[in-house]
Amino acid sequence: MIGLLEAWTRPLLRLLDPEDAHRLAILALKIPPYVRLVPNDPRLAVRAFGLNFPNPIGMAAGFDKHGEVPDALLRLGFGFVEVGTVTPQPQTGNPRPRVIRLPIDEAVINRLGFNSDGAAAVLRRLAARATRGGIVGVNIGANRDAADRIGDYVRMIETFAPVASYFTVNISSPNTPGLRKLQQGKVFDELLARVMDARARMSRAAGVTPVLIKIAPDLTLSELDDVVGGARRHRVDGMIVCNTTILRPPSLRDPSAHEQGGLSGRPLFALSTRMLAETYVRVEDAFPLIGTGGIDSGKAALAKIRAGASLVQLYSALVFHGLRLIHVIKDDLSRALDRGRHAGIEELVGVDAAAMTAEEWPV
Repeated sequence: MIGLLEAWTRPLLRLLDPEDAHRLAILALKIPPYVRLVPNDPRLAVRAFGLNFPNPIGMAAGFDKHGEVPDALLRLGFGFVEVGTVTPQPQTGNPRPRVIRLPIDEAVINRLGFNSDGAAAVLRRLAARATRGGIVGVNIGANRDAADRIGDYVRMIETFAPVASYFTVNISSPNTPGLRKLQQGKVFDELLARVMDARARMSRAAGVTPVLIKIAPDLTLSELDDVVGGARRHRVDGMIVCNTTILRPPSLRDPSAHEQGGLSGRPLFALSTRMLAETYVRVEDAFPLIGTGGIDSGKAALAKIRAGASLVQLYSALVFHGLRLIHVIKDDLSRALDRGRHAGIEELVGVDAAAMTAEEWPV
């Protein structure tokens, strides 16, 4: 049913401006589905951050930015959904056009700039679905004009602790000027100290909500050392590796590849997977990792897991491959477990990481 619908609608959506097409997709997901979903292979279940995930495939932040359709996405087969990025106050983000498809490269460039309905609106939506179950994380950011950006993250922890399955502290978007500086030195240390203190205070009433840090793929290895060291020192619960890149690989062929913004999709796969492996060997099993960036097949998802990811997220590939990709990836992972006679995904996490870090740096 999903494949049939997409065969009709995806070519039409590609004729529209990417943001308009995205809005139509959100509206379509608000219509109750009339499909019978295939149960998850129990071997794909993952326990991470103190949470039980029915499968390791997540919807990355950026699709359901305003918390409108998390339950629809869970019903479609995702093991978890991350909404956001959400900012304390509503903001429009950067001027349009700000999303560019690169169909030749199966990539997307975005310069959205944290467009958000704001915390109050998203909180109402998540509170209304709080009893429905399913893992729904909240990706949090700072307002562009905030005088105290770290204070914005603290307020978001305080606001969403009762309804978030986990938090992702997004300090790696390239589309908010100066945001990535929060990954550096004493500022990063202060951010983690204040965020984790807020989590501890809120845990008395709301329970302990896992806190993850989402990093950029453009960090140097020295900077990655500092980020992982800070994350371990402050006992964060995990990291997401990684956000979009400001780099432009020489392999890009689409004439729009020069556009400003963060690049995601297939061209990000090699860099993001190498950064994942580099992070995994530095973390030394202190906490789990989520791998994202360029996942467009079961083979790519498996490579992320073997590089160190306990869970994976996708988004851009859905633009080119549709929602059937969720089930294709899960089926491929099940077959990989069959071939290796593995009892579960956890047996494959990080098995290639050390070898990957010895390879030449991806171009």
